[in-house]
Amino acid sequence: MPGGVYKISQTLLSDLVDEKYGSHASNLGAQLGLLIAKDWNVKSFIVDPVSTDDFPDVARVSGVPGIERKSRSHALNIKYCYYKTCEKEAIDPKTSRYIICHLGSGVSVAAVVGGKIIDVNDALLGMGPFSVERAGALPLAGILSLIYQQKKSQKDLELYLSTSCGMKGYLGTNNFKTIEKLISQNAKNSKNIFNAMVYQIVKEIGSCFGVLNGDCNGLILTGGLANSLLLLNEIKKKTQFIKPVFEYPGSFELEALATSVSRVLKGQELARDY
Repeated sequence: MPGGVYKISQTLLSDLVDEKYGSHASNLGAQLGLLIAKDWNVKSFIVDPVSTDDFPDVARVSGVPGIERKSRSHALNIKYCYYKTCEKEAIDPKTSRYIICHLGSGVSVAAVVGGKIIDVNDALLGMGPFSVERAGALPLAGILSLIYQQKKSQKDLELYLSTSCGMKGYLGTNNFKTIEKLISQNAKNSKNIFNAMVYQIVKEIGSCFGVLNGDCNGLILTGGLANSLLLLNEIKKKTQFIKPVFEYPGSFELEALATSVSRVLKGQELARDY
């Protein structure tokens, strides 16, 4: 599903209600949007969902026939920050190249070229750095052990790896303010786990730098955890090979929805059919 603005259709609604491609809070967006649109007699759209997929074929290959790498990321906020930076720098978004790191409950590190996410880790399940509650990339032997020795079902394993791992698994909390307090108090293992998360984030940024052949316009840091100066400073300290760095603490989903649909209503962009 290429990125962009999509008209809400019955086929789209059916796939969301049936959770055809996964269960996520964003599945409710189109359903709620259509109800409001009917009340106001206006058009309704969705914009850059988590399933946004602009991957070239080479980025889909996993190494195991029958298993493909998935494009699943914080696409809405990533693309908004991309266009915002291009406007700020007065450069053409059709030719710009950025590495964008969204730091939230999951971490998405994306290589974005011409407004398209050409590579990104699966921020929900199974790739990239661990986060405050998600497992990230894992050794295969450990996964096999969880399945065959600990007898975890697929549903239980998916829930565990996406909501109870990362910092929460190690430190007992996914509240980053609490985690910062533990670090300041030198609580057991807190600094090491924090350093490990930074290490993995920076490693993923380096991977995207390689995807772009070392040719990029800069690094963009965004998401809720970008409000942490401790985290941002450590990431910037270890990524000095990429300049300049742009910071957009927080998530800008509402602004992203409004500006994207505005381009459609003004005739600057065509809405896609699902």
